[in-house]
Amino acid sequence: MCGICGIVGHKPASPIAFEALRRLEYRGYDSAGIATLTASGDIERRRAAGKLDNLERVLKEHPLHGTTAIGHTRWATHGAPTENNAHPHEAGRVAIVHNGIIENFAALKEELESKGRVFRTETDSETVAHLVDDYLEQGLPPREAAFAAIKRLEGAYAIAMIFKDHEGLLLGARHGAPLAVGYGDGEMFLGSDSIALAPMARKMTYLEDGDWCELTTDNVRIFDMTGAEISRPVQDLTFMAGQVGKDGYRHYMEKELHEHPVAIGQTLKRITDPASKRITLPAMPFDPAQVPRVTITACGSAYYAGMVGRYWLESLARIPVEIDVASEMRYREPPQPDKGVALLISQSGETADTLGVLRSLKKAGQSIVSVLNVEHSTIGRESDLVLGMDAGPEISVASTKAFTAQLSVLAALAIEFARARGTMDQAREERLTASLLDLPSRAAEVFTRTKDIQAMAAVVAQARDVLYLGRGICTPIAFEGALKLKEISYIHAEAYAAGELKHGPISLIDQTVPVVAIAPSTILFDKTLSNLQEAKARGGRILVFTDAAGAKRLEGVAEQIVIMPDVDAFVAPILYAIPVQMLAYEVALLKGTDVDQPRNLAKSVTVE
Repeated sequence: MCGICGIVGHKPASPIAFEALRRLEYRGYDSAGIATLTASGDIERRRAAGKLDNLERVLKEHPLHGTTAIGHTRWATHGAPTENNAHPHEAGRVAIVHNGIIENFAALKEELESKGRVFRTETDSETVAHLVDDYLEQGLPPREAAFAAIKRLEGAYAIAMIFKDHEGLLLGARHGAPLAVGYGDGEMFLGSDSIALAPMARKMTYLEDGDWCELTTDNVRIFDMTGAEISRPVQDLTFMAGQVGKDGYRHYMEKELHEHPVAIGQTLKRITDPASKRITLPAMPFDPAQVPRVTITACGSAYYAGMVGRYWLESLARIPVEIDVASEMRYREPPQPDKGVALLISQSGETADTLGVLRSLKKAGQSIVSVLNVEHSTIGRESDLVLGMDAGPEISVASTKAFTAQLSVLAALAIEFARARGTMDQAREERLTASLLDLPSRAAEVFTRTKDIQAMAAVVAQARDVLYLGRGICTPIAFEGALKLKEISYIHAEAYAAGELKHGPISLIDQTVPVVAIAPSTILFDKTLSNLQEAKARGGRILVFTDAAGAKRLEGVAEQIVIMPDVDAFVAPILYAIPVQMLAYEVALLKGTDVDQPRNLAKSVTVE
């Protein structure tokens, strides 16, 4: 959700903070602000509703000076997205930025108002500033005042604070929302993630839940909730510094779409042996042959990846699989089997609902396996086994290459389970692994179909409603296509298993409703073709992604066809995910929407 940055150093801090906020735009936001300490020791703020361009104009008219700063991009929870509600919030001698939700803010606010404190915003975050300043008024120095306040907070938070008359001091705290420390030369940083820190810092440390820290220009001290000083692992950041530009593409999403082949290839490189055509996943902390059930949970696109994973695990490894969206599973409390395995999927590794499920499943005795793009995230640190992918930084809010990388890992995991459970012989493993290894080149071929996808987009862009259809293992890809279209073009889209069309949704079809089908010529193709003929008979405009064999049989049925490269049915879901994402992108271009930062959305959803 919200993005946080903080700087203590010897150079003007406001421009550095602003650039860090630019790199955090992908998280989603509706207002932004920066606060610095001036040479006289006073706190000054500049805030603006809307995009960072608005804040940039304010800063040009009224520059901020000083070498200590905090910055924030806000995604509204409590209070409208106005300049007044924008962070940083100031109370007396402290200014703070906050990501998360303070669940007990109402009780704290009532207590503070009884002492005569006046609140000026609708936010829960302002309570933190007043609470810290209240302890300062009681005579505590900044570090002790911050610690006293933090101990009273309930909920999720990542917080950065600066203090009047304390140049070169920056305090941070983390519980349930990500926060990292960056190490520079004579300067230190706080940031919501490595992407914010990469251009500025040489090394970084992820804080863990309950950690809080004190940063000066030449030192970092980290403490736990007992007040004891602790140490956390330090990671190199130099490898990331050049990975987050657009490289000449119009949008990050366009660039990331074109990185599908590399993301798939790099991910497979770490989990396969091309010479032997065998899967080489890390050793598992359980025996796959003894696992009675796998429970899959995730949110958004990652959930659809999990749906594909369920098909693979059930069909190849013959293991029962339960799947549910994390926001529901964490409260449904389903019974868990002894020696069960929970499979969690998340791009960021910080998704609040998925993290909540992880902890409840762990209490239920399940072994936790996570599929992550950020291995050192909170979910990664709390998992028994991390299956990392090499998708690289994903900046656009709409997930693209991370989705196919997740699918690549899940395909390899299904093969590994099948081998261990004796449901797959070596010859079949080698054939399926070979089809995975062939994917990067087949994925690259998809971009030669861009003109056909653009022609399809011209039809979709005229619609108010779109139906997506799939059969079997390609049904989740229909869901992914509909989600992408909704996310970035704002066109209403729904996806269905094609066999369900006549059980209600067919009533929606007329000449204004395009029907987009994901239909490789597998054993289910005939049934999908029948469903498309039913839709065409009701006036639907039929648009299909299929292969050459399927295209021949769709003549006279489909208005437009994108002919995909021929691949094994096993890997078809991975390949067909790419053009449905490309379709959404091309439609968004025609609609003129903000592709990388669609309205109301955030990349890393760290609150419920």
